[in-house]
Amino acid sequence: MKKIRVLIAKLGLNGHDRGAKVVARALRDAGMEVIYTGLHQTPEQVMETAIQEDVDVIGISLLSGAHMTLFPMVQKLLKEHRIDNIMIIGGGIIPEEDSFKLKQAGIAEIFGPGTNTKDIVNFILSKVKK
Repeated sequence: MKKIRVLIAKLGLNGHDRGAKVVARALRDAGMEVIYTGLHQTPEQVMETAIQEDVDVIGISLLSGAHMTLFPMVQKLLKEHRIDNIMIIGGGIIPEEDSFKLKQAGIAEIFGPGTNTKDIVNFILSKVKK
């Protein structure tokens, strides 16, 4: 059985990646293949990496407050390239109202600070069938 492949992405000018690295390790420990983009990625770079790495999930970590712009940009780029089989999840400092709007717009889930990594693992396992 093919392993679930997850891209962990840090978009924009956000320079803090400790949480993204903790999530990446938890997903790896759960048997998933994880690709980490590193800091200061553009939506275009994230989309290109997702395509090249044939990922099932893009996990966007964002603390800069640009979530209402950057999350939809990644979604739009995937749609423009007719890619509809990659689930997008997010994490970081995202107000509940914005989290609700992002989920309505198609982001599968938003995980805030303090989320147990097991909850993230279980969410991905329940949504991605291999």
